[in-house]
Amino acid sequence: MNAAGKALLAGSLTLFCGATVRAQDTNGPLTPPPTEDHNVHRVTTTDPAAVPPALPPAEIVKAFAEKEDLYLRVRAGFGYKKTVKLTEFGKDGQPSGEYQIVTATTVDSDGRVYEKTVEKSQSSLHYMELLPGGGLAALAKLPAYPLVSSQLTKYDLRYVGDEKVDEIDCYIFNAKPKLLERANALFQGVVWVDKQYLEVVKTYGKWVNDLGDVHPKEFPFVNFETYRENVDGKYWFPNYSRSDDFVHLKDESIPVRLVIKWSDIKPLPANVASPASPDHAAKPKQP
Repeated sequence: MNAAGKALLAGSLTLFCGATVRAQDTNGPLTPPPTEDHNVHRVTTTDPAAVPPALPPAEIVKAFAEKEDLYLRVRAGFGYKKTVKLTEFGKDGQPSGEYQIVTATTVDSDGRVYEKTVEKSQSSLHYMELLPGGGLAALAKLPAYPLVSSQLTKYDLRYVGDEKVDEIDCYIFNAKPKLLERANALFQGVVWVDKQYLEVVKTYGKWVNDLGDVHPKEFPFVNFETYRENVDGKYWFPNYSRSDDFVHLKDESIPVRLVIKWSDIKPLPANVASPASPDHAAKPKQP
């Protein structure tokens, strides 16, 4: 990797409540992180890339945005099981409170698609509060595909280097809003683009507006690292997303984690009605 790419990907990987630093596990979109014992912070750079990409950056951006358009349209026709897990950690670095909910895409008798809760654990959380229609619902409204063609004019997209992601050679782009808005939040972060097929296979970033970072009031989670899975050999859909942060109290800060996993991704019956998917909107409202 060139110097700019190394600077972009530099960061500390530490056990949640310890000071032990180790090298990052090799994880990628085909095999999302199987363990949840480290925290990843990626630091972008303002330095120009040492080696330019094989294609003009504008051509790469145009190509992957068109793929994002396709995946946004197609994903509404796929069902999945979604597992959301919230974890609080104690001083020993071990989970001290947890809550998990599993939903599955369901088609009712009228052909309408919705998410049905199929499993829910008893919450043992001490510091994060779950309210009906609150934080988890707000998180579900964040689009999986922020950099679609219709949104590109709102961003500065800068090529910063390259890297292998699970044996896939990728271009790395830094995405930053040109002008922050009040009504709509925009993505700020990093995207990894497959060099051969010009598809986004991984993202890391947050949503921002002119008031600052956007996140549900109940939760502190801001930055998300999201891996994608190749479905039907044609589409890249999110299948693993994780965010680590802290609940700040008067005398201490509690490490907390959110993990979202999508599994059993498969096409819905052809005769179902169009689902009201949160991903239809490329511009999330502030939660």
